[in-house]
Amino acid sequence: MTPSHVPVMVAEVLDALPLRPGGVAVDGTLGLGGHAVEMAARLAPGGLIVGLDWDETMRERGEARVRQVEDVDVRTYHADYRELPERLALACHEVGRPVGADAVLLDLGLNNTQIEDPTRGITFREEGPLDMRMDRSRGETAAEWLNRAPAREIEDCLFSLGDERWARKIAQVIVDRRRTRPLATTTDLVDCVLAAIPTAKRDKRLHPATRTFQAVRIEVNRELEELGDAVARIARVLNRGGVLVALSYHSGEDRAVKTAFRDLAKEGGFETLTKKPLVPTEAEVRANPKSRSAKMRALRRVN
Repeated sequence: MTPSHVPVMVAEVLDALPLRPGGVAVDGTLGLGGHAVEMAARLAPGGLIVGLDWDETMRERGEARVRQVEDVDVRTYHADYRELPERLALACHEVGRPVGADAVLLDLGLNNTQIEDPTRGITFREEGPLDMRMDRSRGETAAEWLNRAPAREIEDCLFSLGDERWARKIAQVIVDRRRTRPLATTTDLVDCVLAAIPTAKRDKRLHPATRTFQAVRIEVNRELEELGDAVARIARVLNRGGVLVALSYHSGEDRAVKTAFRDLAKEGGFETLTKKPLVPTEAEVRANPKSRSAKMRALRRVN
């Protein structure tokens, strides 16, 4: 199947990363390999590209694409980007290189293939199991969490992670309905949202369930958990002159990245390359509307 995902801000990412023949680069969120393929091509000949993805299906497909680039060592791992320092060390050991990276990319967004797959339960546009896990080999599904969490916990999730102003009402409807029939499908959750938000009060620009699905997905996957600490640890694997680029799509993600970059610069040894985050061009947003919320920040190690 031809990948439907279009990588975001490719030109800006490649411009920021010091990618040279023989170098080492890491894509901590490999996905379908859209960014990694372009990165690998600039490392040839003799370079090393390392890829991580917590979704095994995405990792396999991304690796297959990157391996089409000739004269580059490729190592990929079924792992969360938070494990990047350990996986990079393993990859460098396997190919006999000093441990360190010249370029690291963290694209914290989902790809369209994941969003559009109804079996994952991420999209509210088609019925599917209420799962939402990126790594479906472990952890609690969205249905399991929604069927056991107290109303206040669900409310806090929807408000803080989705900016949902109807969070309290939606949480109450979920708790009331699960007493007689536990939530099992994406349609069950959509129905709860529609029952909670009066028709006249709904945002005309967004499907009423958009914010709820975003918030529950972030909660289930612990997407913001230890993000700032992970960014700081990852930055320290950079070689001198190496650059870390982060693409975020949610205010919480961008805030964590911004804070981590600022703190590293204050400590010394790092400098931020983006005083303000870069955003997609108008042309890119027209061509790929799902890029519109992207923000890119970059950090360089100076010693």
